[in-house]
Amino acid sequence: MHRKAIFAAGLLTISVTACGSAEQPEVVEQIVVREPGSPQVVAAEASATVAGAVDLFAVGEDAFQSCTGCHSVDPDGRSASGPNLYGVMGREAGSLDGYSYSDAFAASEIVWDEASLDGFLADPTGYIPGSEMMAGAVPDGEARKAIIAYLSAQTDNAPGQ
Repeated sequence: MHRKAIFAAGLLTISVTACGSAEQPEVVEQIVVREPGSPQVVAAEASATVAGAVDLFAVGEDAFQSCTGCHSVDPDGRSASGPNLYGVMGREAGSLDGYSYSDAFAASEIVWDEASLDGFLADPTGYIPGSEMMAGAVPDGEARKAIIAYLSAQTDNAPGQ
């Protein structure tokens, strides 16, 4: 009888083990906490691809969050310490009605396009000497590209653009 009990226990062990033997992939969840617009995060997101394409608008929208303390892209938004940037593509620098620009900025004769925005965002005071935008440099080229894509999309929707 003792042998039958051992045999039965062995069969039970094998059958229980066999039921759970299918390898199940381990599911790992990650929670990432970051500051919106962080250049390091933006660069990582810009290099990530979804089906071979980067969603520059989404990355740019996130990166632009670091600019919202001074700028708005709301069509009806007010200018703050920086001008409203809704419809900025194709606009002459220093020309937004109701915003008081520095003399250097107003005299720059720049018309905003991808190249001029890239140069300005890389080094605002170097691109327009005398510019009062001192805290807005975006050293990461991929982050600038994403912000410019985001601003371009705001321009595409601007009335009269």
